[in-house]
Amino acid sequence: MSIIPFDQREGSIWFNGEIVPWKDAKVHVLTHGLHYGSSIFEGERAYAGKIFKSREHSIRLHNSAKIMDFELPYSVDQLEAAKARVVELNGGGDQYVRPVAWRGSEMMAVSAQHNKIHVAIATWAWPSMFDPETKMKGIRLDIADYRRPDPQCAPVHAKAAGLYMICTISKHKAEKKGYADAMMLDWQGRVAECTGANIFFTRDGAIHTPIADCFLSGITRATVMELARQQGMEIIERRIMPDELPEFNECFIVGSAAEVTPVAEIGPYKFKPGNISRALMDAYSIAVRA
Repeated sequence: MSIIPFDQREGSIWFNGEIVPWKDAKVHVLTHGLHYGSSIFEGERAYAGKIFKSREHSIRLHNSAKIMDFELPYSVDQLEAAKARVVELNGGGDQYVRPVAWRGSEMMAVSAQHNKIHVAIATWAWPSMFDPETKMKGIRLDIADYRRPDPQCAPVHAKAAGLYMICTISKHKAEKKGYADAMMLDWQGRVAECTGANIFFTRDGAIHTPIADCFLSGITRATVMELARQQGMEIIERRIMPDELPEFNECFIVGSAAEVTPVAEIGPYKFKPGNISRALMDAYSIAVRA
């Protein structure tokens, strides 16, 4: 299947306050964000033309900027209006939404306090990754070699581009081995998350998930936890060690891209997607289109 490169697509992108043709949204090769990782972003989905939890994502983008020691030149309300406009211009329907902000080219060194902060928003058609029945078969996860870093060693609560370097490496390695993704441990060897999604397990009717202290506590994660509580399910946030995995019944991952996706395998460990995964898949599908 031929895939059109993302720099050659048709459509509109919001770029520093203006709507520009897709192919004109360019940056210079000597951009600080490219060389030093001073870039933040969000991953969002629009359903039937409406972005789910849009304001929460815009607020988090601002929070990420503060953690990265810069300030966005556009307010939450301005970002909200821009995102809605781009979704509309690019045809509405089900789309992926990517706001991104980065330091520009005024200074090219580690220090870059005076660099301009650029912001862009792109959207493109992207339906759900799997149909419900395919999802219920469960995906296969590898166990990554790289670990999520100590919070004292990286800005782990920002959705910062540089933090995804080890995620790309880990996902590539997993895919080469026939897996869909990889589960990552934290710096102390405890279960953390996947390369781009949070992870949950079930046992005796309760749902267990790692404490999000060294990785991003996702907006989808919070949504799914609330949906579970509304259905009377118990949520337990705690430290989870890899040797506990054989004790769990179900496993599923959640994120804007993954939505709610059951897991059948993590390395040598097997899980059986069941009623809890199905219930939360269905509840989430209803919530995003409400």
